[in-house]
Amino acid sequence: MSPSKHFNLPARLLHWLMSAMILTMLFVGVGMVASVTQRPWLVDLHRPVGIAILLLVIVRLINRLLSPPPPLPADLPTLQSIAAKLSHLLLYALMFAMPLVGWSMLSAGGYPIPMFGAVHLPAIVPHDPALYAVLRCAHTWLAFLLFATVLLHLAAALFHAWVRRDGVFQSMAGGD
Repeated sequence: MSPSKHFNLPARLLHWLMSAMILTMLFVGVGMVASVTQRPWLVDLHRPVGIAILLLVIVRLINRLLSPPPPLPADLPTLQSIAAKLSHLLLYALMFAMPLVGWSMLSAGGYPIPMFGAVHLPAIVPHDPALYAVLRCAHTWLAFLLFATVLLHLAAALFHAWVRRDGVFQSMAGGD
């Protein structure tokens, strides 16, 4: 049996759902630092969506391990193939790191981490103002890196769809 030319349905659903969530989070993050009046409700949105992304990336990684992605085109230049694999590793690392750094940052700052109702996340690092400052800076720079990586991922997807027309874009957009 030859490998599928498409990602499986759970992979496609998780990809597009998480794409929307990550873009939302990037813009919510900008709004949180740009607006004093909108900050409270944006923070209340940012925390649970970040944790949802963390949980979904775990599900996504399990799905990827159980159902490997379709192979890249055989004629894809080696450098582009390596770049595709490394960029996906970076995206997964950032999808894990961003929520964990945010959670650690709030823990180090001594802030409560309410999710919804009476549900609060426990602190995962000790209260430490110096660590809070480092983690806050890290969260910001990781967000910039995530935004740049997402833009490159989108550019590569459009390159495959419009220039190479090699089925890579359709493997995530299309059905089985």
